[in-house]
Amino acid sequence: MFGLIRFFTPIIGAERAHDWTLKLLRLIGAIPGSKFLMRKLYSVESPLLEREVFGLKFRNPVGLAAGFDRNGEVFREMNALGFGFVEIGTVTPMPQSGNPKPRVWRLDKDKAIINRIGLPSKGFERVVANVRRSHEGLIIGCNIGKNSITQSEEAPQDYLRVFRNLYQYVDYFTVNVSYNTTFKQYVPHTRESIISILEPLFDFRRGQNQYRPILLKISPDLSNESVDLMTDIMVETPLDGIVATNATVSHNNLKSSASTLKNVGSGAVSGLPLTKRSIEVVRRIYDRSNGTYPIIGVGGLMTPEDVEAMLEAGATLVQVYTGYVYNGANFPSQICRHLIEKAEKSK
Repeated sequence: MFGLIRFFTPIIGAERAHDWTLKLLRLIGAIPGSKFLMRKLYSVESPLLEREVFGLKFRNPVGLAAGFDRNGEVFREMNALGFGFVEIGTVTPMPQSGNPKPRVWRLDKDKAIINRIGLPSKGFERVVANVRRSHEGLIIGCNIGKNSITQSEEAPQDYLRVFRNLYQYVDYFTVNVSYNTTFKQYVPHTRESIISILEPLFDFRRGQNQYRPILLKISPDLSNESVDLMTDIMVETPLDGIVATNATVSHNNLKSSASTLKNVGSGAVSGLPLTKRSIEVVRRIYDRSNGTYPIIGVGGLMTPEDVEAMLEAGATLVQVYTGYVYNGANFPSQICRHLIEKAEKSK
């Protein structure tokens, strides 16, 4: 069925294909025994895949990046399809629709997706309703952000509101400071602006009985000096790690025709054009932090070999999204089998 949706994507559009996929997953997931069958068909289990990172035990290191399951509607189904963890979001305090449609396109010649979707979200109350049921055995991260109408000086309150209300329901948080699906989004980039967002989260966490790791998600478009700054913030504060990277607003070296790119216009590119830079950023963070902090590597992971390269660059875990769209439902299992084979050879 998923293959059928992919077949019709050029006709119905990338965003509608995504919406249909979510609806199909919810429909299948509601059938008794369906997730058990999905695990049998798609999940790969092996002690060689297990990882313990920031106090959490991951059954495998392959996660689903934020943006796919924005409102926590299908994370159980995605876990059954072989992912070791799922990051929901970006979640904002109040519902918002994002940018006007059309806003998502496939660039098949580049094995990429370009979007200026903004941050569509049904708001944290809807997400709480979706995730409050027990999900023991499933690791769920939550990517958090601010509403578009919120002024920059009030951004820390938005982040804290989502963080506080979802704290008891998810396993870790990713603070999204890499909004780059349009050129107009708020992007905190100074030490002061980022610390102002993080400190209220740290203060709230100190008063809780349960510890929730907090990570920072950064853009690949940062200069190397800014990547170093983000790494130093991680080292100097109670941050637990970094997620690197988001999509890029650079359209350099794309193979798609000029007419296609002109028709699409501005937007952030994910997929193959991002591979080299995302691995470079992860390697830089790893080297500067002396390999002492967890890094979730994401961006342009289109093959199992890309994942291997990302892990060798210093990533502790990885996330995929565009690679999943292009490779299909078997992609997590392909990666896991590749990593098992590699681990067995290195014994």
